[in-house]
Amino acid sequence: MSSYGAAAVGGGPQADAEIDLGAGAVYQYYHTPWTEIRASLDAVAAAGYDAIQVPPAQRSKRTWSDPEPRGYQPIDHLDFDSVFGTESAYRDMVETAHEHGLAVIADAVINHMAEGVDFEKFPRFSWGDFRHEGPIRDDEDDWELQYRDLEGLPDLRQESDHVRDVLESYVDKYAEMGVDGIRWDAVKHVQAPFFRDYANPWAAERGLFTVGEVLHGSVSYCETYLETGMTVMDYPLYFTMHEDVFHRDGDFNALEGAGLVNRHPGRSMTFVSNHDSPPPEYEALAHAFILTYQGYPRVYSKRFDVGDETISNLLSIRRRFAAGPALTRHLDSACYVFEREGNLLVGLNRADDRRSVTVDTSWERATLQDYANTGQEVTTDADGAVTLSLPPVDWVCYAPAATS
Repeated sequence: MSSYGAAAVGGGPQADAEIDLGAGAVYQYYHTPWTEIRASLDAVAAAGYDAIQVPPAQRSKRTWSDPEPRGYQPIDHLDFDSVFGTESAYRDMVETAHEHGLAVIADAVINHMAEGVDFEKFPRFSWGDFRHEGPIRDDEDDWELQYRDLEGLPDLRQESDHVRDVLESYVDKYAEMGVDGIRWDAVKHVQAPFFRDYANPWAAERGLFTVGEVLHGSVSYCETYLETGMTVMDYPLYFTMHEDVFHRDGDFNALEGAGLVNRHPGRSMTFVSNHDSPPPEYEALAHAFILTYQGYPRVYSKRFDVGDETISNLLSIRRRFAAGPALTRHLDSACYVFEREGNLLVGLNRADDRRSVTVDTSWERATLQDYANTGQEVTTDADGAVTLSLPPVDWVCYAPAATS
């Protein structure tokens, strides 16, 4: 079982299946009703995912006739009848996911409440449960990020016993619904000690995996929250991929040692895009990287249908071969070859023309098959070296050929 699985499979009372969380990838839903998610879960499991991430369940301000995003402006954390469906439909979705061997990661909003609502009309909170410091004016100031209102959303006082009691009940309700993990929203807007001393322990006591959305490009900044006991979304890697690598003028050298994943491979959730962050120009190539590399990858449903053949094949390769540390075998501006030690050899080519590279491998005099279906069978020499032909803006994924 992966390093993720032990923290996740406890789940709530419905989590009876043996779910190896981290062996596959997460399929992220956004603005999708519970019944629609439930109807798609057979296909999600068949595609090779091991988990789904779903929108916040609590009652929130915006409806389908309002602008996005929906679900991220809470009215009542303990009312799970929302724009996405009823509490009963949510529970049915979770139970169906477990029947298909899928874990459920629930989005949780604990930083703020809905804008434009009279404080006394929140069922669980009143005026004294908020900070009232006004809007964030400086995105580089940690105090402003953590104590002022994010985009006009009233900032909760997590130092308040009452606020913490409500938020713990929120976590407890998610656990009672049977979810396996929680994705904390807007993490950098909440002080790290709150997660260290309260939120992550609440989840751990209930057997829940936690991952935090720390929307920041600094590895050391993200590590501050990782040290509180959660896995962290790898925004440093995302920004490197988007700005420096996966486009016509990119440079693969920027990937060497990049992101949280190269320091904390068992605690990093990698991704190419989401509802806040667009994909790079070479979107498919970027997915070939994260789905075969270290870390726990996530795929965004609004970019790829659940049955997308390219992603499904990469998920199959990941499950069958992508284990062990990543070793760089070749690196230049246009090409990157890495080996998941003793298991898988991956070659990525960003150039518009075919490139040939010779690399060392862990296999001596071995026949390697390309499971990406883009390259020819190759054989390593007595020293383990092999020459790869990398197709333009594409990839190869080699592993020892199966023997009869």
